[in-house]
Amino acid sequence: MDLREIQALIKFVSINAVDEVEISQKDFKLLIRKNPAQVVTTTVAAPVMQQVAAAAPVVQVSAPATPVAVVAPPAADNLLIIKSPMVGTFYRSSNPETPSFANVGDEVTPGKVVCIIEAMKLFNEIESEISGKIVKVLVDNASPVEYDQPLFLVEPA
Repeated sequence: MDLREIQALIKFVSINAVDEVEISQKDFKLLIRKNPAQVVTTTVAAPVMQQVAAAAPVVQVSAPATPVAVVAPPAADNLLIIKSPMVGTFYRSSNPETPSFANVGDEVTPGKVVCIIEAMKLFNEIESEISGKIVKVLVDNASPVEYDQPLFLVEPA
């Protein structure tokens, strides 16, 4: 099961009337439980590519159990939100020596790169789908982000 399938399951549980999904395989276990007081924990044991006597490493991924719209920070009625399209690590620039892709006060247009999200050692450029001026960056650099998590508040142009 890959990251996109896990994200799709999390979205499915949050949108539909499903309270819990559990999938168990030989070296993989996934439990998604919808309960506002809890956090969903996904445990993924990496598949064994070679025959090795040692156990496979375990990776922990957490996601909000309720739809992100419910836990999104309050925004003024006229502000738009740029959200994370995936789970990963948020970066404001391509490396520490270069300036941020988008800062407060910057104008964005559809197609302009606003950040990078690293997922499974792949660096994905996240482009704005809206036009406007960034009024707030909601995530700290090098912080983990969840699927559909608000990243930027934008005043529409």
